[in-house]
Amino acid sequence: MSGLVGQSSEEVRSPRAESRGHALQGPAYVQYQYGYPHKTAYRAFPEPRTLASVWAGEDQRALSLYLHVPFCEMRCGFCNLFTVAGPVEAVMERFVATLEREASVVRSALPKAQFARVTVGGGTPSLLPPPLLARALDVLERTLGAPMQDVPFCVEVSPETTTVEKAKLLVDRCVDRISIGVQSFLERETKALARPQERKLVDTALDVLRDTGVETLNLDLIYGIEGQTPATLMESIETALRWRPEELYLYPLYVRPKTFLGKSTRAWDDFRLELYRVGRDALLAAGYRQISMRCFRAAHAPAPFGPAYRCQDDGMVGVGVGARSYTNQLHYSSEWAVSPRAVRGLIDAYCDRDDASFDLVHHGIALDEAEQRRRHLILSLLADGLDAATYRQKFQREAATDFPELKQLVEAGLATSNAAGWTLTPAGLERSDAVGPWLQSAKVTSMMKEYEVK
Repeated sequence: MSGLVGQSSEEVRSPRAESRGHALQGPAYVQYQYGYPHKTAYRAFPEPRTLASVWAGEDQRALSLYLHVPFCEMRCGFCNLFTVAGPVEAVMERFVATLEREASVVRSALPKAQFARVTVGGGTPSLLPPPLLARALDVLERTLGAPMQDVPFCVEVSPETTTVEKAKLLVDRCVDRISIGVQSFLERETKALARPQERKLVDTALDVLRDTGVETLNLDLIYGIEGQTPATLMESIETALRWRPEELYLYPLYVRPKTFLGKSTRAWDDFRLELYRVGRDALLAAGYRQISMRCFRAAHAPAPFGPAYRCQDDGMVGVGVGARSYTNQLHYSSEWAVSPRAVRGLIDAYCDRDDASFDLVHHGIALDEAEQRRRHLILSLLADGLDAATYRQKFQREAATDFPELKQLVEAGLATSNAAGWTLTPAGLERSDAVGPWLQSAKVTSMMKEYEVK
């Protein structure tokens, strides 16, 4: 099935735009809108495209660089990320060797690319043994030319894989932000997530990370776990604050197809919304500033540095199987899967590729101007707000005319507006996972519904 290549979505409206306030009245937790269009709207292109043609005419002066490491020590019950559990070292070595080949091809195709930020995610990048982790970082710095010491550089880790050697390696290689997925400090709650985790390992890992002197420590916590209560969520938050994290993310638990917890039929909305408000209020009272529905930043967090980067405007180069890349007009990636068997097959196929194949883009979605405008709307509004002048300068159009949904959000109490633009209210912020999907185009929503998860 082909994607949106060659198809116009001009004047497409959200499938629910006619129902004023639906995002306020309906379910609060529909979908995490971390990007647009969602990867389930990607399809195989009728004809592959070369990297040089995909990036021709794109501004490459402030790109994001992302490396995806598709391995974890275990597969959590809630996880639908592109990752496989428990790989042997030979498999990881083969992946890194293939990554080195891929990066060389990408750099040859994009010799002028400059990077404004670097992220290594997964999966669990810290699962890689130190020599392989160092080689992966070499790919980013030496092969792709990322100026690590001058740009924000984030790596994701887990408590089980955080060691003194690896933490020191990361900080010595200019990693200034380390994000650790704790999820909960209560062992009975992590067990309910099908993620058995010893509390002493969590404490030790956090001590190790703090001792390295990393500038920004981020902790991820999950709310909505079976058996969790406002009191136990508060216990996890209060425990997390002992390490004075510069950032803390509160993620709602979703049940997803092809995952262990995807078999549950429990209704989560009221439960999760109550817990969200408890967590939000606690972090605000502790002096944290809310950046988005999920992100809270401490007053002592370092100021942003490096070249200016906005995901609405600047592209991303992804390397490693499972990584996505963004230009203004085209988003692309390898195929996506969730089930362990399908993921392993895609990893094997990646490692079997010859060098020439890395210069070809086979799978993704093309964005016409209407979809580019909608992407700008969604990513701006769910973060720091939609700036009217920025939108006007970029598209030579008026956001209020293009998106009557903005007026509906204001009338529903989900957003405020003034001459500068639109910002979500607290009610809108807590319903970001409903507002984002509500703003999607009908065409993208239809593509997502047609997608069959592997």
